[in-house]
Amino acid sequence: MAFSPAFLDELRRRLSIFDLVGKKVRLNRRGKQATGLCPFHNEKSPSFHVYDDDEPHYHCFGCGAHGDAITFVMQTDGLDFRDAVERLSAEAGLEVPKDTPQDRERAERQASLGTVMEASCAYFQSQLAGSPGTGYFQRRGLTSETINRFRLGFAPDSRVSLKNHLAKLNIPEALAIEAGMLIKPEDGGPTYDRFRNRVIFPIADTKGRIVAFGGRVLGDEKPKYLNSPETPLFSKGRQLYNMNFAQKAARDVGEVIVVEGYMDVIALAQAGFPQVVAPLGTALTEEQIEVLWRLAPEPILCFDGDEAGQKAAAKVAERVLPILKPGLSLNFINLVNEESGGKEDPDSFLKKHSAGEFRAYLDARKTPLSGILWTILRKERLLDTPERRAGFRADINHLTNLIADKPTREEYRGHFQGMLQQISGGEVGGARMAPGARRQRSFRDDGMTGADGRNYSFFDWRFLPQFYKEFGGEALQQGWHSVRRLPVEAFLMTVIHHPDLLHKYIENLKSLEIGDSQLARFRNRLVRIAIEVPDISGTALWSQLVQEGFGDYLETLSFRTHALRFTLPIAEEEAAEAGLLHVLGILHEHDLRAERDSAGKLWAEDPSEDNWRRFETLRDLLLEAESRRRDLDPVYETPARGVH
Repeated sequence: MAFSPAFLDELRRRLSIFDLVGKKVRLNRRGKQATGLCPFHNEKSPSFHVYDDDEPHYHCFGCGAHGDAITFVMQTDGLDFRDAVERLSAEAGLEVPKDTPQDRERAERQASLGTVMEASCAYFQSQLAGSPGTGYFQRRGLTSETINRFRLGFAPDSRVSLKNHLAKLNIPEALAIEAGMLIKPEDGGPTYDRFRNRVIFPIADTKGRIVAFGGRVLGDEKPKYLNSPETPLFSKGRQLYNMNFAQKAARDVGEVIVVEGYMDVIALAQAGFPQVVAPLGTALTEEQIEVLWRLAPEPILCFDGDEAGQKAAAKVAERVLPILKPGLSLNFINLVNEESGGKEDPDSFLKKHSAGEFRAYLDARKTPLSGILWTILRKERLLDTPERRAGFRADINHLTNLIADKPTREEYRGHFQGMLQQISGGEVGGARMAPGARRQRSFRDDGMTGADGRNYSFFDWRFLPQFYKEFGGEALQQGWHSVRRLPVEAFLMTVIHHPDLLHKYIENLKSLEIGDSQLARFRNRLVRIAIEVPDISGTALWSQLVQEGFGDYLETLSFRTHALRFTLPIAEEEAAEAGLLHVLGILHEHDLRAERDSAGKLWAEDPSEDNWRRFETLRDLLLEAESRRRDLDPVYETPARGVH
């Protein structure tokens, strides 16, 4: 029996060549490559290499053995091709097609359908020059190289243009209908072209073979986008746009970006992000997510920053839970226009910003799956009574029960329960407050001594390395997103939960240099509320901000700063103030460094006594600030504190 190419491609896609070869050879893995002692000849130094790339294979530089997963089983177990395929199919959970005349006919038909799709693609490409599609792609900023690379085309405004072309190539009409290129009316009327007066986006499989098309209308007609129907070649729930180009790039950089539309993919690829794909008119399916995980362990899902984008993110977040595994997850980002607060997509973002700014935005704004799920759980629910908190815990259990993998399920449940504890104040730092506990007064030793004499840690010391890595040191050289955003967020959350500090440090808050317009608007509203209601409580302040539409933003800030215990409502005011002063010192260190460098340049140009005195003063102030930042370094170099 001759297995169809489609079946063999699917079998190879489902197999992990590392796992398969690893059953026979002890492999030393390094990224997408691995080495080991060759199983086909005796050697003392490893010359056997395994590659998990676009076409996973092995090669021995000692004896020349070479092949894929099927070949490996044939050579190591002495099986013929059919037996090897049957064994591997059983392991992969794939049913082996029966050797019937119908199967042979189907394989031949798929090859014929591929001919229809290639002929159609070439025709659409030939129709682009001089058509309205040329102006459309130029207005969208695409270069001729990009247009050719993605084989973009145009379908003329005719019901029989493609139909007549395929007929000239002696392609049977029935085959064109099966390929989805022609539509046969139910009333028995003549067939006609599916795509008319639309720019065309060819959709390829992983090997670059055209299997479907997407078409965008240039006027106001509906639907705006039209995709090929399901065919023997094309399944919209399994395939992804641009996988033929993205798979190698994604493996090379260890990252894959998922966007919503064809133009988003093409714009990002043209800007230097070839590791980008898009679903084909539907939300991501479980099968597509599994495909993405073969490219990178934590794909980045980039959605438009509108309500529809948020709903799409929530839908994917819940859909992925049953298939979550250790080490595999998703990251999410909603693009928002910083000035207007309106929605943005990758294509429109790149028209206003550079590729480097998009990279910085991705790195600064991506939210892990756990953050999205917490937002779904939390919404704007009040958790101020035991009954409401009990209901919230039940929802946590219900959501996490969707996770089939037990270790992952337990990690998520513990994470969310810990978040709830931080909000409600019932438990602190993973340990319940002991009866009669009193809080320590030092920021350096935030803990609680219980009536039993044991020390209960208040500050989670394990987070200190991350805190100083992100807030201080070399990161101070790297600009707003990596340095100033997190300490500003910590400042904001501290004064929200401790309004006395809000009034005490309101001038510091007003003078903060904030490079993010959305964060600046949030700060400005916070200042106005503090002035308008000078005796507002922390709970009332939070409720007021939620009522004004900042609920989701507050949850984001809370999630990003929850590891810093002095920002939480359960912190004693002295500890909160000490943390606040420390954050201010870090922010001022950045400014002092710039002032010192400027004064140093001025003194070099004009070595007067006044210029030297200014430089010396700023130098000493900077050394003092750096000393403040480092005074806790010995603490986080020691083992993490817990309950002693």
